[in-house]
Amino acid sequence: MRAASTSLINHLNSIRQNGGTVIMPNGYAFQFAKGTTAYFTDADVPVSDGTNTYLANSIQVAGLRYKCATGTDVDRQQITLGSLAAYELNGVPWLTAIKNGILDGAFITRTAIFLNSWSEQDRSNPIGTVLLFKGRVGTVDQIGRTSAKITVNSDLVLLDIQMPRRLYAPACPHVLYDAGCGLNKASFTDNGAVGAGSTNAVINWSGANANFAQGRLIWTSGVNDGISCAVKSASTGALTLSYPLDTAPSVGDTFTVAYGCDHTAATCQSKFNNLANFRGFPHVPPPTFLVP
Repeated sequence: MRAASTSLINHLNSIRQNGGTVIMPNGYAFQFAKGTTAYFTDADVPVSDGTNTYLANSIQVAGLRYKCATGTDVDRQQITLGSLAAYELNGVPWLTAIKNGILDGAFITRTAIFLNSWSEQDRSNPIGTVLLFKGRVGTVDQIGRTSAKITVNSDLVLLDIQMPRRLYAPACPHVLYDAGCGLNKASFTDNGAVGAGSTNAVINWSGANANFAQGRLIWTSGVNDGISCAVKSASTGALTLSYPLDTAPSVGDTFTVAYGCDHTAATCQSKFNNLANFRGFPHVPPPTFLVP
């Protein structure tokens, strides 16, 4: 069952009783890791859900079906995204942006939008909407010249955790900045801009220091806008990325970057002063072997 407004229920009941055509374009929303959202529809003309406008003739989505089932099995669906060659995201072709990682950590929703007619006024004032699917990008399976295949997981994927959760290991099992870690990510995040001499693998920035090693960098402008990168190492004045960018940033391109953690007790204490929440066991005896 999906929630629907009273006006939409009355509209559908009227069609069922008196006849008529259900006009129901789909709206697809892509929420990227940096917090921005792009909206597309499978209709030939733009439509609105009352708040956001979904663009037409740009991105075509095949798949992302509505599924209703009992249990806690994760709904995994492979969808195909088709794109016109002329459509760009922040100045980069859509499929190239996917290859660069724009969908890393992204959420996708499919919404059914119900209209009275295809007139411009009705397309801006829908009768109601119904959320059919919400999930997060799992993997990018294939990228071609005109389309990409992507696996999307429902939010039930969050239940795919190892049990028992508490294991005895030297390293802390918490994910940095999660509820168990307890740290506020904003307190350990800085804004930066690309300095002269940067490449697609090394970002020169006056604010860089060793604390950002193993951290996460998200671009907020330029050709890499929205792309998330892992920081392999950091030193005074430079950040080295784990994997080179396909397109080198330009001087002045902006980003946010957060401290990283190697999950050791020493780092937890010296970098974050958070030893009270450390859940590793540094003194677990090493494995031993009996040699006959």
